[in-house]
Formats: sequence, C-alpha cells, structure tokens
Amino acid sequence: MTNAKPSPETHTALLSARLGRVAKKLAAEPANAQPWDEAARALAYVREKEQELARIVDARDQAALEKLVADWGSGALQLPEDDRSTLKSAVKAFRKSLKLTQLDDESGIGGGAMSSGKRSGIVGIAPPARFAPDVWEELVRQGRLVESGRGIFELRSDGTPD
Repeated sequence: MTNAKPSPETHTALLSARLGRVAKKLAAEPANAQPWDEAARALAYVREKEQELARIVDARDQAALEKLVADWGSGALQLPEDDRSTLKSAVKAFRKSLKLTQLDDESGIGGGAMSSGKRSGIVGIAPPARFAPDVWEELVRQGRLVESGRGIFELRSDGTPD
C-alpha cells in the first residue's frame, strides 16, 4: 500500500507503539486485513527511511512484524528513527514545562526579590498534551521518566544522564 493516507497523529505518536497495536490485532484475528491498512497509514510518512519495515508491511509478514515489535520492546533493536526523535523532543518539552512550573511556583508570594526565596517542591507534572500517551509510556519503560500516579510524571532522580 504505497498510497495510504498518512494519519494525523504520526508526528506525536510512536510508530513502534502503533505497529505494536497492529501486531496484537493480527494475533487476535490473523485474517483481518484492516490492521495491515492501519500499519500502511502509520508508515506513510517514514516509508523511505524505514524500508525494511515497509517491506514487512507490504508483504503482510505477521511473524516478522511480531518479532520486530518484540525486539523493540526488549531493547534488542533500536526504535525507528522518527520514534527516537519524538522521544527526544518529548523529554525536552517535559523538562521545559517542569522548569517553567517550578519557576512559577518559586515566584509566588513569600519568595519575593528581597527575601532568600524558596525552592519549589514541585518534582512532577502532567506531561505536555501534544504528545501521545504512548510517548510517555515508552519514556517510563526506558527509565527516563517515572510515573508517580494520576497522570503525573517525574524526571528520573538518580542523576544519570539520559
């Protein structure tokens, strides 16, 4: 399917997560063609960069797709280039949003310019909504963020770089 219409969520969702959902649907209903159409739409923007993935989807090779998804999940294989770029952008946006939230908290009453100021107690925030939930779940899986409940995430606090 080289002329599949791209999905509008392509640049904020993870291709690997979308293809993981496709693999699950295919495992439940191997004869269903709809998941392959979803895979082709998800792949539309990156078809040229991800030629092996395009070959798997075009051939409708369920076993190869399942292995690829499993390898991504285990870390045995790097995520697609666009996914890595999306994750990097999401972490950057998260850090910026957290920093702004902390600065806003620190600038409140009681932390005036003539006082010693106060440190913000905010360590977690709801992540920027422009990224799909799959992005935040993948960052937690990778250990780059920690989910603290109720939709709040924190940066990993062990001091190691990402």
